[in-house]
Amino acid sequence: MIIAWTRQRISDIFQLLSDFKEASINIPRSFIRVANRVLVSAHNLNDRRLFLIVLHEITGGILSYRLLKAVLGPPMKLIYQPWIRGAENIPTDGPAILASNHLAVIDSFFLPLMIEREVVFMGKADYFTGKGFKGWFVRSFMKMVGTIPVDRSGGSASQAALNTGLKRLAEGELFGIYPEGTRSPDGRLFRGKTGVARMSLESGAPVIPVAMIGTNIAQPIGTRIPRPHRIGIVVGKPLDFSRYRGLENDRYVLRSITDEIMYSLMCLSGQEYVDVYAATLRKKAQEESTGGPGGRPAPDVDPPLPPSDDETP
Repeated sequence: MIIAWTRQRISDIFQLLSDFKEASINIPRSFIRVANRVLVSAHNLNDRRLFLIVLHEITGGILSYRLLKAVLGPPMKLIYQPWIRGAENIPTDGPAILASNHLAVIDSFFLPLMIEREVVFMGKADYFTGKGFKGWFVRSFMKMVGTIPVDRSGGSASQAALNTGLKRLAEGELFGIYPEGTRSPDGRLFRGKTGVARMSLESGAPVIPVAMIGTNIAQPIGTRIPRPHRIGIVVGKPLDFSRYRGLENDRYVLRSITDEIMYSLMCLSGQEYVDVYAATLRKKAQEESTGGPGGRPAPDVDPPLPPSDDETP
């Protein structure tokens, strides 16, 4: 029975795929209707799992990414009422690195939701190794949205994830990265790691700073289901580091570029900056902030507020 059901669903999908030539265009509404009907009418978890696996494999993840955005987008916008400023700073084509502060797991959901182009982020490898139903669900979701697993132990394991990002940039796509390397443990902005600088110099892609606002309130550390709270995104102007091209092995240049990116994030988000890595919080982060990245003076800015009623979200 499951085999017959799956064959029919695959037939439906291929019939719809034949209606358009490139998978990169908008999903037809008929595809969304069929996908919804399939998931709702599935007889059990194995049916749903099989359909999701087939969908991801035959579309290379492109349609599954857009499907999730089309299906989950409306309810997420209704519940969290996200707003965005500076979306015009993201180019309509060509490679770019979106460097974001990292306040909560849902950062990786709301930024792709609010921009037109597809963006892929790196995510910790633990998301892909979970056990049981929860582990399968998280792993499946991360694969469908194209998350690149990264081993945060460093060395060659981390470099492999960065190489995957470089490949995506070479193909003219968007790549997202969290320079802090992990979520902020207390809502402050922490020292950035230099991988983002190296990627920019090796790829030639500009870096676009992106500040997430309020996601740590919607989903504090330890919270599984985000609570209703309005979430914001502020996109800064692209940062061009082409003047440093060829110096990707100079650690002083890499640190200078990273500090400039973190300072831009500090100005956009209004966060207090602490010049230590977030991973070392338990040991050092109780120290008072001493200013901005690289010894810069702290900007006199407040955290951005949601748009007023007369502004367009």
